[in-house]
Amino acid sequence: MAKDIYLIRHGETDYNRQGRVQGQGIDASINALGQLQAQAFFDTYMDVPFDLVVTSGLRRTHQTVEPFRKLDIPFYATKDINEISWGRYEGMAYGDEVSTAYQQMIREWGLGNYNYAIDGGESARALADRIERFLHWLTALEEETILICSHGRTLRCMLTLIHQRPLHEMEAYHHHNTGLYRFAWERGVYHTLLENDISHLEPILES
Repeated sequence: MAKDIYLIRHGETDYNRQGRVQGQGIDASINALGQLQAQAFFDTYMDVPFDLVVTSGLRRTHQTVEPFRKLDIPFYATKDINEISWGRYEGMAYGDEVSTAYQQMIREWGLGNYNYAIDGGESARALADRIERFLHWLTALEEETILICSHGRTLRCMLTLIHQRPLHEMEAYHHHNTGLYRFAWERGVYHTLLENDISHLEPILES
């Protein structure tokens, strides 16, 4: 069954604004700007006949799509699209220590060592395994028009899988808070309709 998939990143949190590592161990709320972003997305896409809204298990994704949930659209939360675990670096400000660990991880992944993880964190392979499980579940659903809200690194990994690219190429994907990717899926093939579209944020950016 063909599907129309809307995929967005959550709204801004204070951790985003302050340049601090989040990950799946930090269950942060969206901040005032994040609420504006979420409302702007809703105002633009409220008339799309979504059959299902899917989020991660973390509150920042729930809060971002809360306006749609108030329309009584069926809702499902799954930890399979939680943010990657950044281990002991979660909650830390980006600085030399975090940067060194991050760059080492990127080098290892670039060499194809997808089982490498930073201290206490999650590997690219482990992340990809749960996202592959999610995509298999998603494409088997009867629902056709689906809104998904997830996280930055998770989306990067998901996009490499959708485009059938090596996992180390996830670094090529950059997305704004509430940036929208839209895909038409049919017979196992994803067709890209939008990439990190933020046209819904124009009223905020202009203010």
